[in-house]
Amino acid sequence: MKITKLVVASHNDGKITEIKSLLSPLHIEVQSAKELRLADVEETGKTFEENAKIKAKALSLMCGLPCLADDSGLCIDALEGRPGVYSARYAPNRDFKTAMDMLLKEIKDSGSINRDAHFSCCLALACPNEKIKIYEGRVDGKIAEKPKGKNGFGYDPIFIPDGYEQTFAELSDEIKNQISHRRRALEQFIKELK
Repeated sequence: MKITKLVVASHNDGKITEIKSLLSPLHIEVQSAKELRLADVEETGKTFEENAKIKAKALSLMCGLPCLADDSGLCIDALEGRPGVYSARYAPNRDFKTAMDMLLKEIKDSGSINRDAHFSCCLALACPNEKIKIYEGRVDGKIAEKPKGKNGFGYDPIFIPDGYEQTFAELSDEIKNQISHRRRALEQFIKELK
């Protein structure tokens, strides 16, 4: 597969920066839906894969270029996998501080001592006139007692990946990018490009 230009179907600056950084060694011209002023696409799927496919296909049709869409989220065992596919929408007006406070309260109210969680990422690649390809990644960990750290975005301040004592938001971008769910999905995509 030969791709020289790629559109990332996102308006999330943190996600765009992370994907561009991971793809930079490939010398692919990467632009975001935000940069191209492409409309946001409503995520009506019930799974990460369905949402990623919806976004990738719609934006590829809008711009006529290969489009990589990501749907990802935090899945907390004590909350039966919530917020899951609703991770972004769970944060009122994208206020993740409020969303983290709500989740921590829900875990406490559940009475569960289980703090296991994982981040899931599903990438969908839509190229004009080709079948959509799927790449998935996951990182397991635990939910912190309280938000910690200033790096990262979204729910990073409450997620401690397995093998570490710091949250994603306390780890450097370099370390996070080596172990993240998005990295693991992108590695499959990169392998196919090579």
